[in-house]
Amino acid sequence: MPGLCVRLQLRGHLRKLTDRQEQRMTQQGAVLQGYNNELVKCIEDLCMQKEELNKQIQQAEEEKSRLQHEIQTLNEQLEGVCENLAQKVASRNELDKILAETEAAYMKILDSSRTLLSVLKKEVGSLKRPPELKSNVT
Repeated sequence: MPGLCVRLQLRGHLRKLTDRQEQRMTQQGAVLQGYNNELVKCIEDLCMQKEELNKQIQQAEEEKSRLQHEIQTLNEQLEGVCENLAQKVASRNELDKILAETEAAYMKILDSSRTLLSVLKKEVGSLKRPPELKSNVT
């Protein structure tokens, strides 16, 4: 029965191999479970980071919207101020033109008054002198 002994030896050998494989698989299972736990923790951390980032994005979008509204309001105010300013500048330019024309007309009046005064003085001066008599001296 030498064949039986060999078989029994093989079975014992196989049991040892199977025990080692089980032990190795148990160790590998423990390592795999550790990896799985770390992976789940990393995924949870990433989800928390995503939630925080979503909050920050929402806040930034709200701030952007508020600023855009504020810019629109300021642009409307600026447009009104620019229109008002343009009207005032046009009015000032018209007043400058009127003043220049008025000053020119006033200068003409002054010049005419001076001329009139000069003529009038000559006329009055000639009235005060006695008329010259022509003598008939021969």
